[in-house]
Amino acid sequence: MSTADTPSKSVVLQPRIASALTRYRVLAYITGVWLLVLTGEIIYKYVILTDSSTAPSWLFYIGQAHGLFYMVYLVCTIDLAIKARWKPVTIIGVALAGTIPFLSFVAEHYVTKRVRAGVKL
Repeated sequence: MSTADTPSKSVVLQPRIASALTRYRVLAYITGVWLLVLTGEIIYKYVILTDSSTAPSWLFYIGQAHGLFYMVYLVCTIDLAIKARWKPVTIIGVALAGTIPFLSFVAEHYVTKRVRAGVKL
């Protein structure tokens, strides 16, 4: 029951796709970790603290860091998408994966598996 969309083996990637995939994977993990930290910060600030104005001022930088890494993640996603010739729907789905906690890790696994198998997304 093998179809063209089912990855069955690894193919040799072109160097430009392999390097774009590596950059994407690194940024997917970094973005995912910072999103989890941001989620924890929001829970701490708005659920645990009784008054959010008493929150430490350095918490502000967590959202800034995630935003910065998310922008770089988008650039790496688009770079990989162009080089691997993805469909627009796939690009949007993978790009949005950096906005939902834990989803960037799932998307990274899915994308890596498919790209290494030579399947067009």
